[in-house]
Amino acid sequence: MSFPTFAEAGAGDAYLFDEIAPDYARGWLGDVLPGALTALGVPGLEDPLGLAGRLAGVRQVVVLLLDGLGWHQLALGREQAPALAALTATGRPITCGFPSTTPTSLISLGTGAKSGEHGVLAFTTIVPGSDEVLVHIAWRDDPDPLVWQPVTPLLDRVRAGGMTTAVVNNPVFEATGLTRRSTGNLGYVGATGADEMVAGVAGALRSGARCVYAYLPNVDKAAHEHGAGSPEWQLAMSDVDKAVARLQEELPPDSALLITADHGHLISPWDRRIDLDSVPELSAGLRAVAGEPRVRYLHTEPGALPDVLAAWRDLAGHAAWIGVREEAVATGWYGPIPPAHAERLGDIVVVCREDWSIQASAHEPASILQLVGLHGARTRAEMEIPLLVHSTL
Repeated sequence: MSFPTFAEAGAGDAYLFDEIAPDYARGWLGDVLPGALTALGVPGLEDPLGLAGRLAGVRQVVVLLLDGLGWHQLALGREQAPALAALTATGRPITCGFPSTTPTSLISLGTGAKSGEHGVLAFTTIVPGSDEVLVHIAWRDDPDPLVWQPVTPLLDRVRAGGMTTAVVNNPVFEATGLTRRSTGNLGYVGATGADEMVAGVAGALRSGARCVYAYLPNVDKAAHEHGAGSPEWQLAMSDVDKAVARLQEELPPDSALLITADHGHLISPWDRRIDLDSVPELSAGLRAVAGEPRVRYLHTEPGALPDVLAAWRDLAGHAAWIGVREEAVATGWYGPIPPAHAERLGDIVVVCREDWSIQASAHEPASILQLVGLHGARTRAEMEIPLLVHSTL
């Protein structure tokens, strides 16, 4: 299999490989839902994105998350997605938090909290004190969701205050810890595919829900399997765009549609992939490996940390930022992070640069090794996401 380079996939200029930090000060993914709720009259929330002013007078808001649709992928797919392209004229890029991965971002969107605060710090995490690998998208009751993610979801808070809300998503996610600790699952409307999502949102609005959250995975799935810019990805963009156009038509008067994403995407070619399990010097001294190919958390055997750190910096330092846990915390990428959450990072944190990736063939399924598109690190391509607004005011 031959993967296209990032440029060949149509992503454009080298500046997309620039490393950036989450824009916590000026507005990021975690500020989208607080801004929407402020526009609906919920007091006490911050709104650095200025959504309350822009949406003054709205009575209902739909927040649609398009998984994997970074700001720069919007430009790449503008021909296949005219409805989305039209919204970019008044839209803007914001950033997700760190790492730029789905479980982390979904919890941040739903709670308004940075990853260090809510504790969902990766796609996979080693549960401290064990060798258990927690896959957050498959997480249910172990660890206890209320303990593992302590921040109350915003939709749970406003429901307790009497606001009617709805969550429109695939029924397989209804009982997961990720759903329960991001949007909650009260008012859950099961929807498989774009058509059912549109119908579910429209029905929830007609039933009086004032805030509706909806999710579509199409673009992310195609980008992972085939790469952004591929024919399969273009088809996914077209399907999602048609759903967005139908949603716009379904909106009642005095309502708004906010569209954002959890992360962007890039392509890591074969010759920019390092398999830690094929390099004895990189696998030596490791007890466990977590994270994902763009951000790795390395757990070392007792007493092995100095040697492991030195080997990684020597052999993979050209491809990644590599630091111990305390150095990673000090970057501020995770926001405030209590010690109990910091333990989930592992002893060494590896954050890939440019389009490099760190594979772990002996630790992860073969399907992970075959992914074309990746995300998780700090490039613009991964970190910058859209904030698009359509209203019927």
